[in-house]
Amino acid sequence: MEELNYRIPQSRHLETDGQGAKSKVLDERRQASVARALAPGLPGYVVDADGGVLADADGNRFIDLASGIAVTTVGASNAEVVAAINEAAAHFTHTCFMVSPYESYVAVAEKLNELTPGDHHKKTALFNSGAEAVENAVKIARAYTGKPAVVVFDNAYHGRTNLTMAMTAKNRPYKSGFGPLASDVYRAPMSYPLRDGLNGADAAARAIGMIESQVGAENLSCVVIEPIQGEGGFIVPADGFLHAIAQWCHDNDVVFIADEIQSGFQRTGTWFASEADGVIPDLITTAKGIAGGMPLSAVTGRAEIMDAPGPGALGGTYGGNPVACAAALAAIDVMEKHDLQSRARDIEAIIRDEFAPVLGLPEVAELRGRGAMVALELVDAAGHPNPALTAAVAQRAKAQGVLILTCGIDGNVIRFLPPLVIAEDTLRDGLRVVVEAIELETATSKVG
Repeated sequence: MEELNYRIPQSRHLETDGQGAKSKVLDERRQASVARALAPGLPGYVVDADGGVLADADGNRFIDLASGIAVTTVGASNAEVVAAINEAAAHFTHTCFMVSPYESYVAVAEKLNELTPGDHHKKTALFNSGAEAVENAVKIARAYTGKPAVVVFDNAYHGRTNLTMAMTAKNRPYKSGFGPLASDVYRAPMSYPLRDGLNGADAAARAIGMIESQVGAENLSCVVIEPIQGEGGFIVPADGFLHAIAQWCHDNDVVFIADEIQSGFQRTGTWFASEADGVIPDLITTAKGIAGGMPLSAVTGRAEIMDAPGPGALGGTYGGNPVACAAALAAIDVMEKHDLQSRARDIEAIIRDEFAPVLGLPEVAELRGRGAMVALELVDAAGHPNPALTAAVAQRAKAQGVLILTCGIDGNVIRFLPPLVIAEDTLRDGLRVVVEAIELETATSKVG
């Protein structure tokens, strides 16, 4: 991979065993002042970050294979993004686009209209978070079709607001105790090749059959789907599944919405994961990697659909904040200049190379994903999901200075989301730590 420049050493370094003294003081302050629902996974409190490394208050450096959950695609302190933020903030930090507009909002919309799949006329609306983008995409689809129902899929994750909680499949920790949830949301079976053994056509026929029999196209405003599921386990649907669902939507006047919040912005080796399946969404939701760590999200899609809500019907005080817009333009420029989608494909090849030694283990059910969005699903001797092993591997890796995330509806998937600017040596070192953790934990479980 291309050699890049970094501010801080791109290597893991453990100055303390576990939580250091400075982080311990900070953590005591957190426990006294922050709601207990916000429970960080890393013991160290970050004071600096660059490339593929996080540095904490006690001098520890962790290899970052999480990217702030797919956000810091261009790094957590990319120089061009930082310069753009400083320049924008020096002029004004906020005006509210709906009150007094500014050019950077328009420029981001133009860029998203250009980059997202399809050469049709598109328009964009900007918001703050991924969940906000999903909610607004549903509002737009309902306004356009005049129909209320929404279809989502097994294992889906779409956010933590009321509507998006209803759209999200996993109960804990996302939904339990927070009801009642929004109505008119229906769940269809997802293509999950490892578990259902179906090809794309058969999996799509199963889903469409459920939609037609239990919802009805005449009641359905939109189908919302992650082209590669995120929190659900980095599930890549079988070939042809997405295309068949999108075609059914087109034939039945249903808006097809691709939730690319985690998979977008070159993460999977193309600008958007939909492209690999030859799918052109009616609407596409984006966030996370869009702005180099600044809060920004978007809904982009067919102009006639986007224009269905009347003037004033969409918006929000902070949506499309000028500083975040400047960051997005800079981050996208970095992606284009360094061809990070090619780098994502290189990262996938490195991940597959480093994990080759453990793919034959019975506990490793599958290595799947695309680009720098790859996951391992772990199981027990009977082939059942093994969340205990997954948690143990993640904990062991963290203790060795490597931050990884777990996911999956059963909590038995390890996901890898490194920054696309991570150095190859740093990436390989982090992956080897995880491989060793898997070997040690599986050997320990056999002895036990």
